[in-house]
Amino acid sequence: MAAKIKTSSAPTSAGRKKPSKPRLISSKLAYKGKVFSVVTDKVEEPNGFINTRDVIRHNGSVVVLAVDESKDPSDPEIVFERQYRHAVGLTLIELPAGRVEPHEAPLAAAKRELIEETGYRAKRWSLLTKYFASPGFLGEWMQIYLARDIRQGASRPEPDEQIEVFRLTLSEALALVAANKVHDGKTLIGLMLYDAARRSGRL
Repeated sequence: MAAKIKTSSAPTSAGRKKPSKPRLISSKLAYKGKVFSVVTDKVEEPNGFINTRDVIRHNGSVVVLAVDESKDPSDPEIVFERQYRHAVGLTLIELPAGRVEPHEAPLAAAKRELIEETGYRAKRWSLLTKYFASPGFLGEWMQIYLARDIRQGASRPEPDEQIEVFRLTLSEALALVAANKVHDGKTLIGLMLYDAARRSGRL
């Protein structure tokens, strides 16, 4: 007599239901600062477990990958910043970036931040991506814009911003990434997406 073969009744990945959302029971403001606020949320998980979550609320940020393709379109120059970051105690290589002010459109914020921090302006703008910086506890969207046809001008940094503005070719920047000398997440994401878009012919 042939042995019976058990088949799994579990649904395939394509047929699985989306996880249920927790139910918010209460929310209390724990801290309100200039840049972000912290709320303590009490939630009921789908399995009935009552959980307390501290969440950082942020209005969102913009990142600008400003490129100059006029000298060598095959290896364009990119505008970078070098600045000390107190939270990590390091001087980092970064793309220009900043927060979106209340009631400000993200593209308008990107144009403002590029001028304020670097003095550069751009004629052509497009959105590369939009992502969550650290969704486990931080509700901050980050939007990366590609800025092209750039021209240089005077910067207007904030009093607490000590920024060194410099340019690298795409190949030089990717070499720094490969050498583990770029540690800023938004910069890594922006460079990788831009390089991939160029390689695939989408730019």
